[in-house]
Amino acid sequence: MFTGLIREMATVKSLANNTLTLQATYQPEMGDSIAINGVCLSVTARSSTGFSVELSPETQSHIALDQLKGKVHIEPAMMMGDRFEGHIVQGHVDTIGTITQITNSGNSYDVFVEVEPSVMTYIVPKGSITIDGVSLTVNEIFESSFRLTIIPITMKETLFGSYRVGSKVNIETDMFARYIEHILTHKKSALDWKTVERISALY
Repeated sequence: MFTGLIREMATVKSLANNTLTLQATYQPEMGDSIAINGVCLSVTARSSTGFSVELSPETQSHIALDQLKGKVHIEPAMMMGDRFEGHIVQGHVDTIGTITQITNSGNSYDVFVEVEPSVMTYIVPKGSITIDGVSLTVNEIFESSFRLTIIPITMKETLFGSYRVGSKVNIETDMFARYIEHILTHKKSALDWKTVERISALY
């Protein structure tokens, strides 16, 4: 599990034979889970200057593979007792989005991202979303896109500063929205408010 708070901007050294090798200050242990641009991967090799992870064909077919060059976001998996500051992130990419518009609004930037219309079911106004591993809040939704508001420090300290119109990004929607939709779709009997309140009380 991750929180969507980026630990470091690592540099891609190579991507060959399903192995992604990064130069980074952070030193994980062998087998550790680590999110690269929001994708949960396992460490398969270490060196004095960084580490490597392996990408299965399944993973490669579902992520923005072209973005694995230059700088990338990395976040180690959350440990028990760590401070929780973002939102619950699994590192499972739901879809690839496309940046369609970036507008400077003075003290922030409005970033519009287009996705497949079917994914909009899981994107909620004022809800959480993960873009390339960054925990963010959705400000506004449309038929097949949504708007984010990005503050200057996020533009400076993450890949958002390098995004342009047409950039592809990994998107993980809110886990709870996915679970609720799955329950409602597969539940034989109707879900009533009494049941919702009972489930909520468990948490």
